[in-house]
Amino acid sequence: MSSDKVTTATIRELKAGGRPITMLTAYDYSMAKIMDDAGIDMILVGDSLGNVVLGYDSTLPVTMDDMIHHVKAVCRGVSRAMVVADMPFLSYEVSIEEAVRNAGRFLKETGAQAVKLEGGREVAEAVRAIVNAGIPVMGHLGLTPQSINQLGGFKVQGKDAAAAKKMIEDAQALEEAGVFGIVLECVPTPLAKLITEKLQVATIGIGAGSHCDGQVLVVNDLLGLYPRFTPKFVKQYVNLHGQVAGAFKQYIDEVRERSFPGPEHSFKMSDEVLSKLY
Repeated sequence: MSSDKVTTATIRELKAGGRPITMLTAYDYSMAKIMDDAGIDMILVGDSLGNVVLGYDSTLPVTMDDMIHHVKAVCRGVSRAMVVADMPFLSYEVSIEEAVRNAGRFLKETGAQAVKLEGGREVAEAVRAIVNAGIPVMGHLGLTPQSINQLGGFKVQGKDAAAAKKMIEDAQALEEAGVFGIVLECVPTPLAKLITEKLQVATIGIGAGSHCDGQVLVVNDLLGLYPRFTPKFVKQYVNLHGQVAGAFKQYIDEVRERSFPGPEHSFKMSDEVLSKLY
């Protein structure tokens, strides 16, 4: 695994060379460092932190300040991977000027290398302006969580001909606006394959089949740390929720039984010094 810093140029080269791109979400220093050491290509600081870190029912309450705080922490743990910061709800929709300003905050204040926006043609002008300001942008199509109320729930997108055609056109509009990659979420495999073949920029799938140029998962889902809901497209590589809960229970039992801390976890004092304290 190369130790060179991953950039947008790296992503273009991986797409051209046919080597799948790896991406995961992270929200803190420790997890980001483990991922970076393992050789991940990109780390997305997703607004999914609203669900899995901050305890909200959706991503909508997440603020720019929330995101800045967590992106800073992730960037401190990364030396090689490319860090992409999710622009939260209403940080880019109100005006193009505000979109550019907020995108710029991520690069200036956190050290992230790129930002991600949800939406198709309706955000193309904002994407173009952000890119023209020198900020790399990743798009996001399909199931876009910030639009969950408009979409009517967590459903596969692009299943009928009209919706599929619109998604293709949206992807092409984002490419034309200057994105270096597009996340495709909850998209039928054949449609994701077709979009991937039509684009020069990389596609990153999540619930979009194996034909995308890369894959992304929410780290808490991959590690089995978020038992409230597991989407169909998630592969749980380990059940850390069960293991961590077991460790907590064992700790509680040992403290109550006074078996922890033991002598090996404690510090000594000489009898001579102790005798002077009585």
